[in-house]
Amino acid sequence: MAERARQPKQPKQPKQPKQPKQPKQPKQPTAAPFTIQETAVLPAPGMTLPNSLSFSLDDSFLTYLLGTPDTPAQKLWGLEMATGKPVLLFERTDGGVREETLSLREELRRQRERNRATGITSYARAAYAERILIPMKDGLYLLDGYGSPARRVVEGVAGTDIQGATLSPDGARVAFVRDGEVYVASTETGSAAQTAPRQITSGAREAGMTHGLAEYIAQEELDRREGLWWAPDGRRIAFEEVDERHIPLYVIVHQGMETTRAETREEHHYPFAGAENARVRLGVVAADGGLPVWMDLDFGEEVYLARVFWRRDGDLGAIVVNRPQKTLWLVRFDPATGRRTTVLSESTDIWINVPAHGIIELEDGGFVWLSERSGFRHIYVFTPTGELQRQVSAGEWMVDDLLAVDEANGMVYFTGAREDPREKHLYAVSLAGGEIRRITQEPGMHDMVIDHGCRRFVDTWSDIAHAPTVTVRALPDGAPIHALPLPPDPRVKRFRLRPPELITLRNRQDDLLYGAVYRPDARRFGPGPYPTIVSVYGGPHVQEITNSWGRMTANMLLQYLCGLGFLIFRLDNRGSARRGLLFESALRRQFGAVEVDDQVDGVRWLIAQGLTDPRRVGITGWSYGGYMTLMCLAKAPGVFQVGIAGAPVTDQAGYDTAYTERYLETPATNAEGYAQTSVLTHVNGIAGKLLLIHGLVDENVHFRHTARLIQALIQARKPFDTLLFPEERHMLRFLPSRVYLNERIAAYFQAHL
Repeated sequence: MAERARQPKQPKQPKQPKQPKQPKQPKQPTAAPFTIQETAVLPAPGMTLPNSLSFSLDDSFLTYLLGTPDTPAQKLWGLEMATGKPVLLFERTDGGVREETLSLREELRRQRERNRATGITSYARAAYAERILIPMKDGLYLLDGYGSPARRVVEGVAGTDIQGATLSPDGARVAFVRDGEVYVASTETGSAAQTAPRQITSGAREAGMTHGLAEYIAQEELDRREGLWWAPDGRRIAFEEVDERHIPLYVIVHQGMETTRAETREEHHYPFAGAENARVRLGVVAADGGLPVWMDLDFGEEVYLARVFWRRDGDLGAIVVNRPQKTLWLVRFDPATGRRTTVLSESTDIWINVPAHGIIELEDGGFVWLSERSGFRHIYVFTPTGELQRQVSAGEWMVDDLLAVDEANGMVYFTGAREDPREKHLYAVSLAGGEIRRITQEPGMHDMVIDHGCRRFVDTWSDIAHAPTVTVRALPDGAPIHALPLPPDPRVKRFRLRPPELITLRNRQDDLLYGAVYRPDARRFGPGPYPTIVSVYGGPHVQEITNSWGRMTANMLLQYLCGLGFLIFRLDNRGSARRGLLFESALRRQFGAVEVDDQVDGVRWLIAQGLTDPRRVGITGWSYGGYMTLMCLAKAPGVFQVGIAGAPVTDQAGYDTAYTERYLETPATNAEGYAQTSVLTHVNGIAGKLLLIHGLVDENVHFRHTARLIQALIQARKPFDTLLFPEERHMLRFLPSRVYLNERIAAYFQAHL
């Protein structure tokens, strides 16, 4: 073995000064016990619930759609009232409706409904027969009573959609829309010639016209999805004609597609604020076909067709509002002549809110009616000719919806928020007026479906501490009968979600505001103050703060961010829903003013409580919440240091007619209000870190809003970051997109807050 060469002796190094002891670094916090991927899975923990609940004609059977957390494709189920036993009625082994197989028309319809369900996503009942219609991509299927096999009564046609399918009252026929026209087909067995669909309307084949479908504005802003209605005798069908040919096309290009062929281009007749709406007519046609009779919709001004329904006496009824949405008419039409009679009208200086189910007809032709004429929505009874008989409910609280009228016992059942606007309960009151009785007792949010005989109701209940339960209960006392079996969701226990704290505060105007605080675990992150993220919506017609599981506790991204050490804050500012017209009207003629003030007051309240570090406050929101994020950064840069704005409306003149004009009037009549509302006016004030997020094929809030803001930010030399989803719309449809979105949001706040 060779000897190692001796190394020369190194000179002695000078003694280094002692380095100060470094503090021990805490472990990087995580959002355990769930991952960022799990925050994007839908439905959220505990929210795999039965939906589309309805009772059979004799109330012996409850029908509903339900999937499981592991297999979310929904199936059609029934529950026997006598035993409480669930029965599987119909399922598709091929998975049924799936997002990736939808046609453009069906995709857009689901966007209007905010519907991400798969499998069986809807069904329709006959009014007077135990028949259930199930629309699928390959045709229409019919169940002849419970326990019978489903049979296909209308075959799908390649390249076309079946839309708006509905059964005749006796279940013997089905009406639907294909290629913009109304068809009727028999549901009885027989020869192909006997059961082949028959087209009963004509003239709407060209692009820009439809018969039997609701227009964009009705679907998106007026909560009306249907466009055809069977008469009670099954001999006639009322239908809506929509003509959009005069509205300029707005083109959306699928920049993320591999191909450059025609399917990458979408053309939409989008009605921008102040511009032209679709031209709508209401017709009645014989179910066997023939020339339609057009109803008189000439009110001397432009109107929206908000609701359509058949009356017991065979006349056609409708609720119509004028374009400024300050006047409403309840009308009836003679279907044979189209002649119109006005039953009642209401006007306001603020705006009309049309409830989903605002009228129930009585046996004598009178009706129970919901109105905000007092400033709060309440129940009124009118004679057949529209004369007010009496007000049934009153007070500074809101009735949400009419559910049923039990004339035999003289009772009205409704939902509302009498004790606390953060809750919803079932109430009963005599048709004659008097004491209001609350039926549901558990604090929280209750959603109800009442049977035909007003003997039972289904109660879907939750609060911030309890995932939803579904119980069949008795009327009139609310005693439980059956607990609807729900698929187990181990995530509820495993994730150990901590409910937020529901709080109240006073703003600078001394208005009472409702909020929620998600506190980080003090054992891991100390007592505070904490870096804070304000999660905001802020716009009208929406309520964020409720005593509920799904909207509050099972908000998985907020829970994840809280697990990283951020305090999360949510606040319903002035203008939010279920507080009355005066509270809503704070947003009249200008957005982005009082809402910003209230959110700032909320942050100041947090700071005063010692909860929030004033140097580390971020804000984020989607749609109107994205708009609010930008306005808060622009108008209160000393309060908010980081913002993440998703799909924001940056200039309200670039949004649709009915929504924008309801609150701001038109750009021509309120030019200053539109200017002050626009984010583009306030770009120079924007400070802090900003991330802009948008789907490039968003047909609701066009990417143009973010593009115009980007251009303005460049001109003002303001720094910003972007996150774009080339193949996503306003509501992100695909799981990988939602996972990536949540990853980027969490990383952005961690990096900059």
